[in-house]
Amino acid sequence: MKTERLHGPLPAWVKALDEATFGEAWGEPDTHELIWTLGEAAFARWSVAADEGELLRVAVSPDKRGQGLGRALLQACEKELDALGVRDLHLEVRVSNGAARRLYVASGWRESGLRKGYYRDGEDAALYAKRLG
Repeated sequence: MKTERLHGPLPAWVKALDEATFGEAWGEPDTHELIWTLGEAAFARWSVAADEGELLRVAVSPDKRGQGLGRALLQACEKELDALGVRDLHLEVRVSNGAARRLYVASGWRESGLRKGYYRDGEDAALYAKRLG
């Protein structure tokens, strides 16, 4: 499968995967947001400002999980963000999301903090950071 950066409206499959994964789908990306897809199996949504990027959402279709697609997509995004001059990356993830946290650590991210009660249901968010370049 090929990684591709989206331009234009979000495809229906991205909206459906977004809603299935997070309980609600976000709308069209703002001008400072970039979205990459991996086939029709995964997507990543980033916010970029100056030399910083924040991973807002990443999702892999349930039937495709465990095949390394999340890692491949993350690596492709990081490579392209580096080429765009982005140096510092950030993300937050539910502390209960062990699979995602293991992926980030295996991909060179380091835990950088904790936001207590960050999510609507009161769950904490683990913060991660990575330096490119």
